[in-house]
Amino acid sequence: MKLTIDNLDQQGPRDYTNALAAAPALHLKRRLNQPSELQSTLISNGPGFMVPELGGKMQLTKSDGSFMFTGYITEAPEFEYLGWGEQGPGYRYRVVALSDEAVLDRKTLPTRSPFVARAAGGILKQLTQDLLPGSFDLGGISDMDLIAWYRSDPQKTWSEHAAELCVLARASYRVLNAQIFFAAVGTPLRTLDEASPLSSPGSLKVKAGDVINDVIVVGDTEPQDYVKDYFVGDGFTLHFNLSQKPFTRFDSGLVDHRLAPVLLDEEYPGAALRLEWWSQADPTSAVSVVGGALVIAGGTGADGQTTISFVEKVELGGAVVLVHGDVTFSGASNGVLGGLYAGAITAGGCLAGFHVAPSGTQSVIQALINGAAVGSTVVTQSGHQYSLTTRLFAPGTYRQQQGFHSAQHTAGNERGGATVAADVRVVLELHDEDPANPGTFATPSTVLYDGVIAGASGFCTYALVNAAAMHCSITFTRILRVSDAVIRSAIPGQSYRTRLTGSQIDGAECHITSEPALLFYAANPPVSNEQIEVTYRSRGRAVARVQDPTSIAALGTGGFDGLRGAVRTLALPHAKTSDDCANAGSAFLDDSIGQAWTGQYETWSDFLPGGAADIFPGEGIQVTAPSRAANFTATVREVNVEILDPANDRSRYAIRFANDASESLAMKFMGNHSQHWSDLAILNRGVLATAPGDLSAAEITLVSSTTVTIDIGMTVPAGFAVEVRRSDSGWGPDNDRNLVGRFSTRIFTVTRLARVQNYYLRLYVVLSPTTFSRRSAALHLDYPL
Repeated sequence: MKLTIDNLDQQGPRDYTNALAAAPALHLKRRLNQPSELQSTLISNGPGFMVPELGGKMQLTKSDGSFMFTGYITEAPEFEYLGWGEQGPGYRYRVVALSDEAVLDRKTLPTRSPFVARAAGGILKQLTQDLLPGSFDLGGISDMDLIAWYRSDPQKTWSEHAAELCVLARASYRVLNAQIFFAAVGTPLRTLDEASPLSSPGSLKVKAGDVINDVIVVGDTEPQDYVKDYFVGDGFTLHFNLSQKPFTRFDSGLVDHRLAPVLLDEEYPGAALRLEWWSQADPTSAVSVVGGALVIAGGTGADGQTTISFVEKVELGGAVVLVHGDVTFSGASNGVLGGLYAGAITAGGCLAGFHVAPSGTQSVIQALINGAAVGSTVVTQSGHQYSLTTRLFAPGTYRQQQGFHSAQHTAGNERGGATVAADVRVVLELHDEDPANPGTFATPSTVLYDGVIAGASGFCTYALVNAAAMHCSITFTRILRVSDAVIRSAIPGQSYRTRLTGSQIDGAECHITSEPALLFYAANPPVSNEQIEVTYRSRGRAVARVQDPTSIAALGTGGFDGLRGAVRTLALPHAKTSDDCANAGSAFLDDSIGQAWTGQYETWSDFLPGGAADIFPGEGIQVTAPSRAANFTATVREVNVEILDPANDRSRYAIRFANDASESLAMKFMGNHSQHWSDLAILNRGVLATAPGDLSAAEITLVSSTTVTIDIGMTVPAGFAVEVRRSDSGWGPDNDRNLVGRFSTRIFTVTRLARVQNYYLRLYVVLSPTTFSRRSAALHLDYPL
């Protein structure tokens, strides 16, 4: 073997092989999804010896030229004085180097918006390019799974992000000779058979563990009940207390709360668009950044050719606000601003946006919904600024389930990962601001469109500009996640309209406080008898219990019930909902109902399992040892190499391995939460129970001093009924204590006993066993008697 170090002195790599101490030997540590470490001891062997420099590049190669290690010295060498010799004072130096990703880990990742609907390998490539473009060979990075949502954190290193992506995709990574490898674990598969004449059975140690067939999985904070709070205005009250704290996506535990609400905040500094945020198609160079504004001056005249689009997709789940900025028009324009597209960026394929068309020397702005211009129009005026805002509200907070892997469910075959259908309410508003009239900055916005798009796409491309021939400037763009609450109100004799939430300076009328409460601004009080409806989801801990009845029955002998239980709190992947927890529990049991195995094998490099030339963490190993009753497949977790005979490329290997039942590769756990789950439904791993649908559309339609009429929003199917209670507990035929009634019609009337009244509704199967919908519809009434 040959050890070289480039000390950054413009002299290139120096050969330090002859300076290696006989003891301690070169020691190479390889750990799964972590940087490798090479520990070496050098002895100064003459006046030409150069002490290795911190940051120097170290390489260890075999005689055939293949690489054992490449990396960088990350600690100043430690030295030990050995005394005076024939060539002067002698020293021993301990030098530690980490593999090539050390240069990536020294750099801070840029702040960027979360990756949305991207392949795991694509995310890793982008993170690498963000730090050192062109410095690493990325050809060994496989795409692997599509990740619905992933936020990179500048406080974490590149290798920490790589390790997280490995968990999400059940993959392994390593970096060697400036090449990054990212692929599914388990390949290649090495064989370790104690009957092989090249094996060393005495050096094989294996240990069996117990099975788990009953698991409670605890996830993040999730959206739970479908809540509707009803109030009535009196002409002067501005403050209305909500019945529950609304769920917001940045409460879920997915992200750092300091960063969570803001997905994009762009004010166009510098002289060009920032590539970490924007993708530009501009064949005529019509787009430029001038004086802190995005300036569009023309286009090709064709739809979809001159575009500025956000590099990430926008998930149409929960509540999202896209502020397309203050727009000032310098001439008649034609195109689309702030468009959301499920496919190609063309006006005809625009799900929602602002259509701009020429009108003499000015322009006319109109809502664009499903490719068609609809609703009222606004004609621009010279010198005015137009703040364009899109508000999206979807009861389905997440539009794709998290996927969970086991050894049986690998890339593209995970449990979960399904798309979630949802109808999305879209509000397009325009705020006309005249710099010569400061009062216009506080006037309410004009709503160009307020409606529901049925079955809207879960993920859309956001194109700030689609310019056929646009002449305008844009000073800022923001994408925000706000409180997941829709506020709608109706003046007596009029239809309901969506009340705009947010900052008053942006033309909003109200906002949700942390109490929680709905607070209207003084300029927009609800009038007398104005009916107010606040729709949101409550919040709680996501949790599910999953069992494997076959394993339980097989182990239920000798007077025992066969249960082998555990509680696991997921840190990664994020279990965003109880359905995610159920899928995670099923994936966990896929492995844990089998025998758990760990082991270690020591051998010389000449006799590696399967005749391998080298072994890396992440590779598979098939262990066949009848003498230990062991026959299992595992994954190499750690390889320690002592290079005892460098001259002849001979090393001593210690290989540690484990299967997923012992150490999960695709799930990372943390300390369990203290919580009581006495009424937690037990799900079957083989076939997850299908509960009746939630009554998400239930609403109060008529109120009197003694009665309330409720419409559940659907026809009650045969064999089903609706149970109504005064609190969210006690569900089932055996408890009537807080029962309001059971009904089999879509519309029914219940009694009202007080000014403030709560009704909780669930759909259930009448026949035994009684099965209820998983989430309640919570209707809260606060009306004068």
